[in-house]
Amino acid sequence: MQPEVAMKTETYEVQIGKLLEQLTLEEKIGMIHGAGLFRTEGVERLSIPPLFFSDGPMGVRAEFADNEWRNTGTTDDFVSYLPCNSAVASTWNRELAGEEGRVLGEEARGRGKDMILAPGINIKRSPFCGRNFEYMSEDPYLISELVVPMVKGIQQSDVAACVKHFAANSQETERLWVDTKVSPQTLEEIYFPGFRAAVQKGGVHAVMGAYNLLNGEHCCTSKKLLNGTLRRDWGFDGVVVSDWGGVHDTREAAEAAIDVEMEVTYDFDQQYLAEPLLKMVRSGEISEALIDEKVRNILRLMFRLHMIGEKRETRKTGTYNSREHQDTVLKIARESVVLLKNEEECLPLDAKKVKRVAVIGQNAAAIHSNGGGSAEIKALYEISPLLGIKKLLGGNVKVEYAPGYYIPGKEAQGSVNWQADSTKKDWGKTSEEAEVSDETKECRKRFREEAVALAKECDTVIFVGGLNHDFDSEGYDRTTLTLPYEQDALIGELLAVRPDTVIVLYAGSPVAMPWNEQAKAVLWSYYAGMEGGTAIAEILFGKENPSGRLAESFPKDANDCPAHTIGTFGKKDRVEYREGVMVGYRYYDTKKTDVLFPFGHGLSYTAFTYNDLEIIRQQENGRQTVKVSCSVTNTGEHAGKETVQIYVAPEQKKDRPVHELKAFEKVRLDAGETKRICVILEERDFSRYDTDKKMPVPVNGTYEIQVGASSTDICLCGKIDLFFAEG
Repeated sequence: MQPEVAMKTETYEVQIGKLLEQLTLEEKIGMIHGAGLFRTEGVERLSIPPLFFSDGPMGVRAEFADNEWRNTGTTDDFVSYLPCNSAVASTWNRELAGEEGRVLGEEARGRGKDMILAPGINIKRSPFCGRNFEYMSEDPYLISELVVPMVKGIQQSDVAACVKHFAANSQETERLWVDTKVSPQTLEEIYFPGFRAAVQKGGVHAVMGAYNLLNGEHCCTSKKLLNGTLRRDWGFDGVVVSDWGGVHDTREAAEAAIDVEMEVTYDFDQQYLAEPLLKMVRSGEISEALIDEKVRNILRLMFRLHMIGEKRETRKTGTYNSREHQDTVLKIARESVVLLKNEEECLPLDAKKVKRVAVIGQNAAAIHSNGGGSAEIKALYEISPLLGIKKLLGGNVKVEYAPGYYIPGKEAQGSVNWQADSTKKDWGKTSEEAEVSDETKECRKRFREEAVALAKECDTVIFVGGLNHDFDSEGYDRTTLTLPYEQDALIGELLAVRPDTVIVLYAGSPVAMPWNEQAKAVLWSYYAGMEGGTAIAEILFGKENPSGRLAESFPKDANDCPAHTIGTFGKKDRVEYREGVMVGYRYYDTKKTDVLFPFGHGLSYTAFTYNDLEIIRQQENGRQTVKVSCSVTNTGEHAGKETVQIYVAPEQKKDRPVHELKAFEKVRLDAGETKRICVILEERDFSRYDTDKKMPVPVNGTYEIQVGASSTDICLCGKIDLFFAEG
């Protein structure tokens, strides 16, 4: 630690100590629990402000009443709607992850928030998880590489990022009461790395405890998880916040390393860390020193955010709804879209040649920003794919729209206090469609007939379907990979009359595609923010070259997913992660299970070749590293971006994945251009977690270094023998 930093830290701690001496017990208690739905209590006489929170996976949430789950209805809380974390991960671009964070942080500060409850980085264990769209990937390394710049981007605006949900929170079914059973090795290798990177490399200021139990202990009050792993092992000295309603016992919360309890109900004085805690401290059942430590962490955070102290006047002000933010959202959206399939160069479409375009499908015109649970956004605007296409083509091209598939009306999510209800045991809500009525059947038949008739009349047909936030949402999980609203039947009919129909899908998780063999072009987008429709239109018509890559595997069938075939998912009492480290591509590639589209997959309008692989063993600071380099050439006719992926494959594969992602680089190349990429693999990249030593240990042996464009598209490989002092 540099001397000036040490002096600054010491000054903070001295000032914190003086403030603690002046605070009454009642004032301390007020600081460690919610005094409103999204705030704590401040201490005005000591110039200690409240902490103001906001949900924020895809932008700063609308203003809510202090003691009621009700949007205040103001007109000054419209914000930029950002691409979801799944979209950010699909860019495979560290810089863009940082830009997403910067925009989110600036907008949070502009709205007067101190902590944004983002990013979400839970592992995508199953495609059924309702909140998958809020998360990044099935791969812990990719998550770790993207969460660090995102956290740093948020916090440069004097706003605390709150990484969530810690830990092993991969289902919404019975989310407050389900006990996830996970081995120490699996936790350390799969479910912890993203959080550890956020803490140790990203310097994240806050961590949110998960709703679920982990190996018998509620995550929000687990001493093993919070006091041990997070604070002792990783050195975290920031603030731990409970998920809203995630605390269930006063003593457990007091003794665990959690600093702020937040709730979904309005009895703020009756929260576990409120009046019940005050009574137990006064009676001597709980030491006041435990409360002091929580307050100390909160005050430290306030100093870091310049909320208190001599630098209070220098705190950044932030801004929201700027044109620059909108441009950044578009830049991220462009790189997030994944071209899954493109036979016979069906794409890009030629804007100069099309005269009459049929755009079919509800998702072409749908607005997604206002759904998803706590991810809902009050967006300043949202460009749908239909609007994006119309804007791009202009008035000389006739663009006609047909909904194609019928969605029955439903009760608006905001009409009930679903957030409070979802914390109740046996809530039982699912994303399954209701029983289809005769009226619905007739409407769907009529919608399909109208869409097919329009397709026959137009020279270009674009179908835009997928999921929506009836299925991708907090509080419940999906139960099938099948597209809802009988979309598969419609797609089949469209392809029958127009084999060159372009299929565009919007969703937060993989879906089944029984028509994939017949389709020539399939374009995939996660919820890509307010400019998502612009990005899709630009890629469809070749103004932008697609460069998105899948950050998760797309299985052909849900029964192929290891969370379902080996482990359990969606159970209400106990979920066992028996697949261990065999998550996602680690399982599919090891078992040679065919998937619809593999991890890392994505096509371009140009072509790339890989050559001249070089693998060199070297010593750095007394530790062994491996330098991997190769040349990448754009052999096509268009500029484009390629994501070079490096996998490590151990020769001894007993009970281990056949390979694991350990590095990647995204490179832009003009037509005909060649660039050399170089990465350094460290000892940790050849390590396994040793349960006896309770640490990662490098393993001696022969390794194959694989370089490719996806987990199954390996272009170059070479072997190296490694021997470690600790191996």
